[in-house]
Amino acid sequence: MNRKKSVLVVAFALFSLFFGAGNLILPPQLGFKAGEWWWLVAAGFCISAVLIPILGILAHARLQGTMFDFAKKVSPTFSLVYCYLVYAISISLPSPRTASVTHEMGVAPLFNSSSLLTSLVYFLLVFVFVMNRSKILDIIGKILTPAIILILLAVVGITLFSMDFNFGASEFPNPFSHGIIEGYQTFDAIGAVVVGGVIIISINLKNQNVEYVQKRRLIAQAGWLAGLGLGLIYAGLIITGALMGNEFSKDISRTALLSGISFKTLGSTANLFLSILVSLACFTTAVGIVTGTADFIKGRFNNSKKAYTITAILGCLLGILMGQLNVGYIIQVALPVLMFIYPVTIALILLNVIPEKYASKTVFRCTVITALIFSVPDFLSTIGFGDPIAPLKSWLPLASFHMGWVLPTFVVFLVCNAVNSLRST
Repeated sequence: MNRKKSVLVVAFALFSLFFGAGNLILPPQLGFKAGEWWWLVAAGFCISAVLIPILGILAHARLQGTMFDFAKKVSPTFSLVYCYLVYAISISLPSPRTASVTHEMGVAPLFNSSSLLTSLVYFLLVFVFVMNRSKILDIIGKILTPAIILILLAVVGITLFSMDFNFGASEFPNPFSHGIIEGYQTFDAIGAVVVGGVIIISINLKNQNVEYVQKRRLIAQAGWLAGLGLGLIYAGLIITGALMGNEFSKDISRTALLSGISFKTLGSTANLFLSILVSLACFTTAVGIVTGTADFIKGRFNNSKKAYTITAILGCLLGILMGQLNVGYIIQVALPVLMFIYPVTIALILLNVIPEKYASKTVFRCTVITALIFSVPDFLSTIGFGDPIAPLKSWLPLASFHMGWVLPTFVVFLVCNAVNSLRST
């Protein structure tokens, strides 16, 4: 396989990794509510939903290891706790959300059945596929992504060429930061850390005769190409939502908005086709999350098949319980968790991607711990404890944008490197 073709193949694999069905429902409503400031929201969204995840892949390419290696410089114990926490979040929130999206987009418009029934059947099927691994899902995944992309490009293209460029007023006081925080909901930075290692191993197996430096260059080129594709799709969906500001009720849900835009631009048949494709894409995502979590627990218990089965059962039970809730509620519940785990994840990704001389064990520990400590105020404010910490947030830079952790973390990173530099001279 020649180099250009290899880059394209890897880029598509990375694109498919991040382009989940859940991501589709976020950008249109962002644009819908952002109005004239859609470009600021798009910029913020692409930072947390595209740039950071791609940097996570580049970090994995450098580490050539597993998720555990991402945080082991802080300490092995911290890394293990971080791994358990991320996998617990994965099977508790993004996995059940796939069932909720499936019900709202693929089941509710066609059948008069309850969300509980959808969730029950959905995760029973997930359990069957998790316990009986099959290449069918990989084959479906390779067909699904291109099909969804083609439909979305048609939706965006028709909207851009048929709608007047009249944007309403923005509902967001801080559109840029709102875009960044909404990008957390894609879970893609976590996805890069969790499955990035698997992707890198797969790439290495297919390019065994390629030197390490060339592999890193190949992954870097493919990563930025995949990132460009993701950014264009997200920006297209955001501007599409912004142009539809006067076409739907202001309180429309995310899934209803995506379906409504699809119906308005492509008609009922294409809308139904998109709903089915999104539902199948959701299913493959759920199977991947539960399988990945079960594999991790299995590895921690000496490759115990029993541990794998128990984890799969618990993951599917959680899916049934959470998956019957509507998408908006799951997103709301996820916000406090993401405000706590995302700062640490972003810090770990950036520390693993920068030159090693700037990321010693001391720098790792101090920087990550600072990110962890200063993420607590944002976490508390999102669960209703905003008043007690209001004085703290009033003097903390960027706290009003829910990013109070950024400046302290950056300052600690600089100070630690300055100290290291002085010691070495």
